[in-house]
Amino acid sequence: SGTGNRVMTSPDGINWTQRASAADNDWQSVCWSPELSLFVAVAESGTGNRVMTSPDGITWTLQNSPADNLWDSVCWSPDLLLFVAVAYSGTGNRVMTSPDGINWTQRASAADNVWRSVCWSPERMLFVAVAETGAGNRVMTSPDGIVWTSQTSAVDNGWRSVCWSPDLLLFVAVASSGTGNRVMTSPDGINWTSRTSAMDNAWRNVCWTGVLGLFVAVSSDGTGNRVMTSPDGIVWTSRTSAVDNAWQSVCWSRELSMIVSVSSGGAGNRVMTAYGCTYNPLTDFAVPKITAPAGCYAHIFAG
Repeated sequence: SGTGNRVMTSPDGINWTQRASAADNDWQSVCWSPELSLFVAVAESGTGNRVMTSPDGITWTLQNSPADNLWDSVCWSPDLLLFVAVAYSGTGNRVMTSPDGINWTQRASAADNVWRSVCWSPERMLFVAVAETGAGNRVMTSPDGIVWTSQTSAVDNGWRSVCWSPDLLLFVAVASSGTGNRVMTSPDGINWTSRTSAMDNAWRNVCWTGVLGLFVAVSSDGTGNRVMTSPDGIVWTSRTSAVDNAWQSVCWSRELSMIVSVSSGGAGNRVMTAYGCTYNPLTDFAVPKITAPAGCYAHIFAG
């Protein structure tokens, strides 16, 4: 939503500036390519222009999309130098790929499911996508973004997000439906195991932070508990959310030692942050915290 201002940026996760979006499409997902120095966003509305790109997050340019599908997620593979996006509409073409964020090619999806999220594993050299619909096939995988194979999902929940932990060599997916089992994990993207979620919230997004050694998931419902965390993807703990907004996405910044989540609801408070600081690995041996005291300063070292 918004009129001409559907992008915002922040250097610290705290102070945000609205930016002019390339079009007032319903932008659903954004990712960054370090190799191309380019942001790419995809949308579920627009006519032939459901992609926009930016080199700096400030100036955005519309790009032609190959099909007017409802594009819901985009990710980047640094190994293949390829963007991959998945959609929840379209007939046999719910994937599109691009080497540069500008020229996009539609690809055959493994099934016409409601694909909600896609991620890349460098260690497995594999894209994994998860879906909200489908009969036992709510996962699809691809080694190249072009040829996709259906995989058996642990359970037919409404899977909304998937991420990869290079430290644990584990995929984790979270769902918006299911009874006590709104998490599933896989070491290879093929064999999936159902896990007990901290609570039956409508989980929307999950990310991994190697510095904290923690998965963090956010939800769009729940009372004071719209966050859950796990050190292994198996045992999950409920956390107190800053406010009961409809949290839609969460990401980790190693450089800021900060987790940032954004919401589709709330009055002037649609961002929440959690500090992963602080400790100096050269002198301190304390376990990093998911929340930090005021004035906390992060000492982040390469590796």
